[in-house]
Amino acid sequence: MPVIVQKFGGSSVADIDRIKLVARRVVDTRKAGNAVVAVVSAMGKTTDSLMAMATQINPTPSSRELDMLLSVGERITTALLSMAIQALGVDAISFTGSQCGIMTSASHSNARIVEVRPFRVADELETGKVVIVAGFQGTSYKREITTLGRGGSDTTAVALAAALGARQCEIYSDIEAVHTADPKVVLDARKLTEVTYDEMLNLARHGAKVLNAEAVEFARRAGIAVYTRSTFKPDAEGTVIRANPPPDASSVTGVTSRKGVLAVEVSNVAGNDDEKVVRGLMERADLSPRYVCSGFGGGCADLYIFQDGAAADLRGRITKALGGGIEGARILEGLGTVTVVGDAVSTLEARRAWMGCLENLSSPLGVIATPNAVTVLVVEDQVDLLVKALHRACFPNGETDHESVR
Repeated sequence: MPVIVQKFGGSSVADIDRIKLVARRVVDTRKAGNAVVAVVSAMGKTTDSLMAMATQINPTPSSRELDMLLSVGERITTALLSMAIQALGVDAISFTGSQCGIMTSASHSNARIVEVRPFRVADELETGKVVIVAGFQGTSYKREITTLGRGGSDTTAVALAAALGARQCEIYSDIEAVHTADPKVVLDARKLTEVTYDEMLNLARHGAKVLNAEAVEFARRAGIAVYTRSTFKPDAEGTVIRANPPPDASSVTGVTSRKGVLAVEVSNVAGNDDEKVVRGLMERADLSPRYVCSGFGGGCADLYIFQDGAAADLRGRITKALGGGIEGARILEGLGTVTVVGDAVSTLEARRAWMGCLENLSSPLGVIATPNAVTVLVVEDQVDLLVKALHRACFPNGETDHESVR
């Protein structure tokens, strides 16, 4: 019997009615002759609520205790979904990340999956049960509960699909497909019916919320096709992510962004040793910089370290590191990044387009250009404006079909 792994995000299981809807979707897949593993996120805004409670108790909670707290959200969903499936006459069982063999690194709040031992999952599938797995979590070699960071349930789903030799992995959310930009920001953004692993990896790494970057990397290594679908419009055509090469190398895939970015500015701290000082800062804070760049316009000695500011303890960890004797460094908050992704972004024509968009900004703080992505650091309230401007520049005349922009 072929195995299908289905992942349902927080909006898909936000309340009891939606959990019942997901249960029917899972049961239909099971009755179609498939063995089904359903990976679930916490209900709605549960993770945010738990995080808020934690910071009310302690503004800089420890990463270990945060993992203990936040992992509860997914466990609630697994049990409720299992009950809902059983109520429809199909046997089901729920597992935590550790129970289903998700082994991770020891880094709390942002662990990485190092091995999957899905023996219990496989055994229960053999008996005909639907297996419900708590996403976003696992256990380290120290037997500590760990979490995988934002979007970690995607990684759980794809990693399980790879370990079980699944036929495919389906990612369900309130958005059915990958688009050329966030359709909530760019109203005429068009969906992409098919993208390669590399294209999706670039989009995800630079802020696209449809699929987690580590999940895409797992899928690429295992050669598993990933399908994005809408929980509420299951018959709508989504996006398939797989290894098919593009017919032409000159493509712009899309425009994506991040908000809530936190940066560290280091100004002439140690002459030519600035970068060494910054790296030391990151080591003290146990952080990996997302980007390192010079200030806008080049030739500036300042360096910026960009991080996603979602982690509650991030600022506290950096502040503690700064207090360790590094002078001339300051934390910058209220920032965002906007990125144009695609193989054509480094061409002269593309550079003219995005540089023209930057001229309308009051304070672009930095630009990082690579062969397949250009990222701009701006103040947060300019993110959506820049996304719209760059999307118009990259897809003129409303032409945003993926095949036609290659």
